[in-house]
Amino acid sequence: MAYFDSASSAPLHPVARQALVASLDEGWADPARLYREGRRARLLLDAAREAAAEAVGCRPDELVFTSSGTRAVHSGVAGVLAGRRRVGRHLIVSAVEHSSVLHAADAYEADGGTVTRVAVARTGSVAASSYAEALREDTALACLQSANHEVGTEQPVAEVAEVCRAAGVPLLVDAAQSLGWGRVDGDWSVLTASAHKWGGPSGVGLLAVRKGVRFAAQGPADERESGRAAGFENIPAIVAAAASLRAVRAEADAEAVRLRELTERIRARVPSLVPDVEVVGDPERRLPGVVTFSCLYVDGETLLHELDREGFSVSSGSSCTSSTLTPSHVLRAMGVLSEGNVRVSLPMGAAEEDVERFLSVLPGAVAAVREKLGAPIPATVVREDVLVVDALGKRCPIPVIELAKVIGDVPLGGTVRVLSDDEAARLDIPAWCEMRGQEYVGEEPAERGSAYVVRRVS
Repeated sequence: MAYFDSASSAPLHPVARQALVASLDEGWADPARLYREGRRARLLLDAAREAAAEAVGCRPDELVFTSSGTRAVHSGVAGVLAGRRRVGRHLIVSAVEHSSVLHAADAYEADGGTVTRVAVARTGSVAASSYAEALREDTALACLQSANHEVGTEQPVAEVAEVCRAAGVPLLVDAAQSLGWGRVDGDWSVLTASAHKWGGPSGVGLLAVRKGVRFAAQGPADERESGRAAGFENIPAIVAAAASLRAVRAEADAEAVRLRELTERIRARVPSLVPDVEVVGDPERRLPGVVTFSCLYVDGETLLHELDREGFSVSSGSSCTSSTLTPSHVLRAMGVLSEGNVRVSLPMGAAEEDVERFLSVLPGAVAAVREKLGAPIPATVVREDVLVVDALGKRCPIPVIELAKVIGDVPLGGTVRVLSDDEAARLDIPAWCEMRGQEYVGEEPAERGSAYVVRRVS
């Protein structure tokens, strides 16, 4: 079985395993106690903090360990917003942030704050100028991920941090996806990360708050972790997290070169092996091991099951997953196809032969899914000079398949009106037009669902 989903969670690094087992015998006591066992635990905790701070690029007393990366994000966002409440109640986030950031923003908005969500380009990248335009006198905090978790696009953190610093606004960086590869550039103010993303154990997050940043920890007071992370520290897991971060950093430069070559191979060959595929994300500024592509006329969840049967564990930003029936907010913000989306995120040490086998298996898997979907004969009716496709009650990608089958039945300049009540069609039909060189006219109200109007131009 080839595991190609390290962006979700990386396999436990051997160094993490060794450190975890070794510290179980020494790190079980309360590090706040003065007796011998407590002092041993404190030494382990302090050493782990120093190692993690060195990797992050901050002072040890600026960094605390939390129970997860999500907890670090929530604590960081809430703490800065509370500490700068006198400045104002305005928060800036990008439209493609991790759900932990967006959920924090939603909660803040529900509590009376205002939130600006910065749009991204089709590559998934923000522009520093967009953050500059979003800044206001009452802006308390801006948030930006270092790299996107679904498409691998690296964000211009240094440029955005410079813009924010000039305005006197702190920038919180979610570095979960990139910290294992190196320090985050730029004059950021707050940084969060999650150990299981770089091969550490789950249940350990990092929260770094620079000196001088106004921060007011929320919730009941707790004497541990500078009052910023309540509860007894999981010292063995923290030690393993810090040890594995140091280990992966030592391997990062050489491994980045190797994984970039493998992902570039996937980016280049998939479009030639599989018809109607779009590789998404920035082609240059991206994480070393992540490549994402979207297949037309394919249901993402079905494709993942097909690849799983062939021995590959991959992820998808498809709207049809076991946990949600709405399109991925990242793919929606980028304006790319939400159906048939596959994310390959190679772990450190991924074998070249596994990548080659994936490339040999993928065309058959996609073809099998397309055959299983068995695109139905569309119900069409000519209404004046407009061809109407009735796809009501049918889930994407069926509306897109039916559109593709009839677009050639209208003359150049003619239009097709697709009736659909699937939310995903609002994203997928414009994305299909972009990929196939047709003109998306817009959305119109209908008795049920919506009517999506497409003009044939090629």
